[in-house]
Amino acid sequence: MIFTDVISTLERVQPMELTGTVSQVRGLTVRVDDLPLPVGAMVEVRAGQGPLVGEIVGFDHDQTIVMLLGFTTGIRRGDAVVGRQSAAMVPVGYELLGRVVNPLGEAIDGKGAVRETVGRALMPDPLKPLSRVPIDQPLGTGVRAIDTMLTVGRGQRLGIFAGPGVGKSTLLGQIVRGTDADVSVIALVGERGREVNDFLRHSLGEEGLARSVVVVATGDDPALLRTRAAFYALSVAEFFRDQGLAVVLFMDSVTRFCQAQRQIGLAAGEPPATKGYTPSVFAMLPTLMERCGRTTEGSITGFYTILVEGDDMTEPISDACRGILDGHVILSRELANRGHYPAIDVLDSVSRLSNEVTDKAHQASRREALRLSSLYRQVEDLVNIGAYAHGANPENDLAIAMRPGILEMLAQTMDEKPTFAENREKLLGVAMEIGRTAEKLAKQAKGRVR
Repeated sequence: MIFTDVISTLERVQPMELTGTVSQVRGLTVRVDDLPLPVGAMVEVRAGQGPLVGEIVGFDHDQTIVMLLGFTTGIRRGDAVVGRQSAAMVPVGYELLGRVVNPLGEAIDGKGAVRETVGRALMPDPLKPLSRVPIDQPLGTGVRAIDTMLTVGRGQRLGIFAGPGVGKSTLLGQIVRGTDADVSVIALVGERGREVNDFLRHSLGEEGLARSVVVVATGDDPALLRTRAAFYALSVAEFFRDQGLAVVLFMDSVTRFCQAQRQIGLAAGEPPATKGYTPSVFAMLPTLMERCGRTTEGSITGFYTILVEGDDMTEPISDACRGILDGHVILSRELANRGHYPAIDVLDSVSRLSNEVTDKAHQASRREALRLSSLYRQVEDLVNIGAYAHGANPENDLAIAMRPGILEMLAQTMDEKPTFAENREKLLGVAMEIGRTAEKLAKQAKGRVR
């Protein structure tokens, strides 16, 4: 596979030095004359203060539109723009494990340069549908609420939807530390600079970092770098997948990726469409998410966080993502305010492949726990104000009696790292307790009748 990546690099090297000249700088873009290169090609602007790397994002009449991976400061009219690659290539390899890098593959963790890498296409050809292997193996996440009620398969793509401050990044860190995958690739797209260190130290930790690759593009980086961070993380994940490993990809967050792509689209002249988002945003989402999956070599399981603006689950990005992903985890602000962690609303969440990767006993236990949780939600207000009459409905009585046990199963501390087998046994134990409680309540009802 590494030899294949070397060949791919050679195919994308620009064989001739094609040179254009800077005509004007307009907003975030550089307009270049006489540069016949395709969209996606990498170029170098030879500015007075040093070379600047950019990417061709479009055309306007006879001019080529270039967006830089940095800022436009220092560029002058007439500066040379030289083509470097017909398509973007990025460095990948085993040396990236345990490292924190920027979207160019350069180390930013102070541990020295990353060496012994090979080039890989940033935007490779998509996987052929018939080359995908059916998803039939569960992936343990170390999060009991997910393993029991929203079981994830190796190669599945799951979205984590929540408003700000509800615990998306914390949940991601817990999954990274508790997953039974071989390698984790984490893309922090558009994060606040302060939160990157917090995530690495508190959410990820040394144990999680040791088998992870972290790609960082903070909110003050140019828009092109932020979108590149997401696709670079995917290329790294694909490298490890092709080595026969089970990979988990974490992206935080898709919303900030879309905001960056909106900036690129507007700068390139696209018209704003749904709530200001350009058409390329919605075209990019399937490209971003369909690269995960399971092949004959390995698998990439994707976890994507989606920041829900104003806790509105119907806003455009959330709506588009739900239609592409294989399931969604909804984090509830109400549960978070109660101190219930992780704040996963299992009734509003769904994993479309949970039945494909679990046995009959697991499925039956999950259905019973969900059924009682739904019944409890219907009578919760009556219980809270003391208006519920016990004995009026046996099913509601059972739901109320089992509520503490189900909540205890779904909650866990940050330090807990249960295995998938342990979580399954916990769910089956709750199902057995439901049966015993139902029998007990039935006997009490018969005693009241007599």
